[in-house]
Amino acid sequence: MTRLPAPTRSRPPRRSEISSSVHARRPSGTGSVLGAILDHGPVARSTVARLTGLSPASVTGHVGQLLSRGLVRQSAETSGPRGLGRPHVPLEIDTSRFLVAGAHIAVAHSTVSLMDLRGRVVAEDRRPHTGTNPRLVLDGLAARLPLLTAGHAAGRQVLALGVATGHRVDPAAGVVVEHPHLGWRAVPVREILAAATGLPVHVDSHSRALARAEQMFGEVSTRRSTVLLFVGAVVDAAFATSGELHRGPRSGAGSVAHLPLGAGGSGDAEPCRCGRTGCLQSEVSERAMIRRAAEQSLYVESFQELLDHAMAGEPRAVALFRRRARLVGRAAALLLDMFDPECLVVVEPGAGRLPECLADLREEVGMRSWVCDDPEGAVVPSSFTGTVLATAGGAVALDALYTDPLGPWPALPAVS
Repeated sequence: MTRLPAPTRSRPPRRSEISSSVHARRPSGTGSVLGAILDHGPVARSTVARLTGLSPASVTGHVGQLLSRGLVRQSAETSGPRGLGRPHVPLEIDTSRFLVAGAHIAVAHSTVSLMDLRGRVVAEDRRPHTGTNPRLVLDGLAARLPLLTAGHAAGRQVLALGVATGHRVDPAAGVVVEHPHLGWRAVPVREILAAATGLPVHVDSHSRALARAEQMFGEVSTRRSTVLLFVGAVVDAAFATSGELHRGPRSGAGSVAHLPLGAGGSGDAEPCRCGRTGCLQSEVSERAMIRRAAEQSLYVESFQELLDHAMAGEPRAVALFRRRARLVGRAAALLLDMFDPECLVVVEPGAGRLPECLADLREEVGMRSWVCDDPEGAVVPSSFTGTVLATAGGAVALDALYTDPLGPWPALPAVS
């Protein structure tokens, strides 16, 4: 049994204590072909060759391997214009044979999900934590997966388990480096869950997972470059360009929780656990929203209950979400100016479900950003509103599959 360090809220690990990991994740030639089929399928081999820049002979070879592994299938033949030319046999992703599993570990609860190879959530199961001891949480996730698979896989085999959570995650080592809200430090998530489930396990931060999900299955404008800002109980960000995610040598990229925003225009900046006031996370986190609601005599037991009130039009709840949207807009403007991406994705339920919140956020970006001249086009809500947490874990596994489809996937037929 792997021994875990006791949960602690001691100082963050120093840079010298964290190994520098190499994260080169460029897709192989077969991965490029699989990605083109995902994006454009059903699609002819000749079109795949044009899209990837590979020779027709190379595409034919890669397609043969993908067919043998059961990752793609051939559709019905089609002819050229007016029946001229050789028939085409379009290719598409085969969603009938395999699934991936996902697990998202939040501050108050965890979500286990199943996802098909086109990134569609098949089933999910969310439950509150009964404690935050790492072994308790991870063993619970592993125990729930067989039940979900038995009820919803419909004969399809699970290829791998992807795990996503907030704060600092080292995907190369499969370790949660630090999650202060849970009291986790140096938790070997991959090792524990691989032993418990028998599956290949891939681990990453939820913001990077969702940025990759956008590029694989979501908003088309995110394909070239995107910044994703995740706002929940934890606040963090991710930056992706040309299909690659920037992680940093110690997996620390995207730590925006302590961006200084100041108060929301009323001189009442929230104190932060770092000792300062007005940090992004302390101002807009779910905990801060619930506390501010109570100050206005709007008492709720959970953030979801507060969101439900806002969606029902309760004025105090709506006002809180609009205030949050403007503060998130400040952070979004900073990130747009720092990275100048094609698109900034905001993963925040108010922006995804309340039109006035998205409008407020974009207005704030328009007033504050020096480089963004089209907030309505550049700032978009998540493509996965309503299934964000179920998507995050599965996206970690699918990212690994689409990057290296010929890699060591025990459930797939061997590559000839």
